[in-house]
Amino acid sequence: MVLESGAFAHHIERFNAMEDESLVQLIPNARAWEWLVASAPLFECPDTQLTETYYFRWWSFRKHLKQTPQGRILTEFLAPVRHAGAFNSISCALGHHIAEGRWLRETALLDEYVAFWFRGNEGKPQPHFHKFSGWVPAALEARGNVTGSHALFTTLLEDMIADFHAWEKERLAPEGLFWQHDVKDGMEESISGSRTVQNLRPTINAYMVASAAALGRVGKRPEFIARSRELIAKTQALLWDEKAQFFKVRRPDGSLSDAREAIGFVPWQFGIAERKHSAAWAQLTDPQGFAAPFGLTTAERRHPKFRTHGTGKCEWDGALWPFATSQTLTGLASALRRFNNLPIPRRAWFDAFLTYARSHQREGKPYIGEYQDETTGVWIKGEERSRYYNHSTFADLLITGLVGLTPRADQKIEVDPLLPEGTWPWFCLDGVGYHGRLLTILWDATGRRYGRGAGLQVLADGKKLGQSNRLRKLIV
Repeated sequence: MVLESGAFAHHIERFNAMEDESLVQLIPNARAWEWLVASAPLFECPDTQLTETYYFRWWSFRKHLKQTPQGRILTEFLAPVRHAGAFNSISCALGHHIAEGRWLRETALLDEYVAFWFRGNEGKPQPHFHKFSGWVPAALEARGNVTGSHALFTTLLEDMIADFHAWEKERLAPEGLFWQHDVKDGMEESISGSRTVQNLRPTINAYMVASAAALGRVGKRPEFIARSRELIAKTQALLWDEKAQFFKVRRPDGSLSDAREAIGFVPWQFGIAERKHSAAWAQLTDPQGFAAPFGLTTAERRHPKFRTHGTGKCEWDGALWPFATSQTLTGLASALRRFNNLPIPRRAWFDAFLTYARSHQREGKPYIGEYQDETTGVWIKGEERSRYYNHSTFADLLITGLVGLTPRADQKIEVDPLLPEGTWPWFCLDGVGYHGRLLTILWDATGRRYGRGAGLQVLADGKKLGQSNRLRKLIV
């Protein structure tokens, strides 16, 4: 290890002191630092607020660990909510939970959690599993590319295939794509739909494409590769609005919504969009599009129905949702690495991520809630219900985007930082569990910070594997 863990303990001490800890699950605040040191990678950079947010997100993630008779799970809300299933479980952000949790060095937690959803109901899926659409097979494939093992995927292969066919039975429209109520996509009260309309949405269709592709690749089921390609073709044909240059909702009457919404970036999260769709990213940095003072809005700000659905009833008509921000930034990172002709600069990712990190504040203290006013930064929904809302990613974005560790199935380590050159003189991500090794990724412009020479370096179990004099893509 390059970093001394004790140098970061003050963050946890501050978080513990700022609350009364009214809701306690598996690991109380008193054991938070012990858990974090044993489980999560350490990180430091010159931006003290960003560093604090990184540790805050692990501290709050830990709060959602819950012991059940079916094993440990992760909750979304600490406080009980009426729409949850057994043990206050909710499947809406399961894909985000897997993405974030894959960076914990203990792998048994996610094994137990995912098995809970598929087999925790006397060997059958939890009844609430299908309350929300999701991308579990794709998330498990991505997780296996971190751990180096797809054992859990193989164990649950037939369960996931049965789940895929259940979605086909329940949600497949005559057009050959999937429909979903906004609320069951976790995105109620949007401009393009409602809690009851059966729209063809970029979200669920991207999830089904990604799930089919994962079942085909990892499960070695070629029929799912063919299914994935078929769904990609239909998604591009039916949900791409050529005039607006954006993926959109298609209504039951066959018309496309007149609103650009953040869900139109979701196809990029799973590699469905192509170079010809790149013009969509121009909307990300446009103040009339999705760029707002406190982050990326869930609908374009120029639309006449922007923020017209009220306040406090889970509106996705423009307010900032970390769930959507996580998807958009993951998609943008993928787009930047696949294509070199996007209409926005590469540093747009860093600027948006930094704004996202800065938004984790409430009354001068670190905070994460359900959703946020885009111009004031005020968190919407009551504090007790939404405090420490576990419905998005942050560490995953920092590790895969900012630092640039791009998980692979082979034995190569790929690092492609989205930190713009000249921004920071140093950073270090230390103790990353990866394919059975412990990785360190560091940047030291002068070599004086860490005393290991200048440049970008990748170490495994303390041994240097590769180095670059610049912040650029490095494969070792």
